[in-house]
Amino acid sequence: MPSAMEGSEGGEGEILSYEETEDDNVSPTDLSELLKEGTKESHDRAENTQFVKDFLKGRIKKELFKRATVALYFTYSALEEEMDRNKDNPVFAPLYFPLELHRREALVKDLKYFYGEGWKEKIQCSEATQHYVDRIHHVGQHEPELLVAHAYTRYMGDLSGGQVLKKVAQRALKLPSTEEGIQFYVFDNVSNAQQFKQLYRARMNALDLDKNTKERIVEEANRAFRFNMQVFDELDEIGRSLTEEAQDGGLPAHDGKGDLRKCPYYADKLGEAGAGCPCHAAVALAKQPLVQLILAACVAVAAGAAAWYSM
Repeated sequence: MPSAMEGSEGGEGEILSYEETEDDNVSPTDLSELLKEGTKESHDRAENTQFVKDFLKGRIKKELFKRATVALYFTYSALEEEMDRNKDNPVFAPLYFPLELHRREALVKDLKYFYGEGWKEKIQCSEATQHYVDRIHHVGQHEPELLVAHAYTRYMGDLSGGQVLKKVAQRALKLPSTEEGIQFYVFDNVSNAQQFKQLYRARMNALDLDKNTKERIVEEANRAFRFNMQVFDELDEIGRSLTEEAQDGGLPAHDGKGDLRKCPYYADKLGEAGAGCPCHAAVALAKQPLVQLILAACVAVAAGAAAWYSM
């Protein structure tokens, strides 16, 4: 899933790192510090998954990026539904920033760009993403204090390394400079990301939580990393099964036979204006009466020539 998750402070070249400056006012027992230290290992593992490494090198194909956007849509839809549910709950309310942070509507714009107006009928939640979604719903409904871990892990990363991923995707996929297809990474209502992240951490550290609850939140953040890594692995597996043509949006080979909906090119372009499988277009053309008459005449001429030659 192409989103830089919140994690530990990293070394040189670690794109998913987030700590631009150190805050001298934090305590080792503050939740933000416990999360930073307690998720270092998970952060490193996530950053070193093959999908993330390829993405950071610009080796992200459009079909895979589209599927990753679908995974993000289902994940953030669940997360923001549960955040709305708990917006007045004191264990989460101070971290409720719908105007600044919510990503669902931005993801809808991205999906419309990639799939067209009928995008909802063309997407489905993958198995790995569904596990993640189920956990978010469970937490929001039964252990809302743990919702902090999921919100922190996602949004703070989006405001950090996510801005680097935005540029990588825009360049690698040749997306418009007007930012269509990458609205997920655009936070119009956050004027200064670093200041906002400091505010968010301060709010998080001010939550009235005991030691045990803080430890459970750190554990849940690590669980969130694992869910994300499972999605990364799933996307990587899908990427290996795609042909180069399908990945690059080219014209895959097709014999023009069988069910139209099973044509890889047609399935990818289904519902887009003016799109269609070149193979099926040729077959459809051949069925036109005028074309059939011309073809019949050509066959007759060829047959006559063959008969003359054999005399």
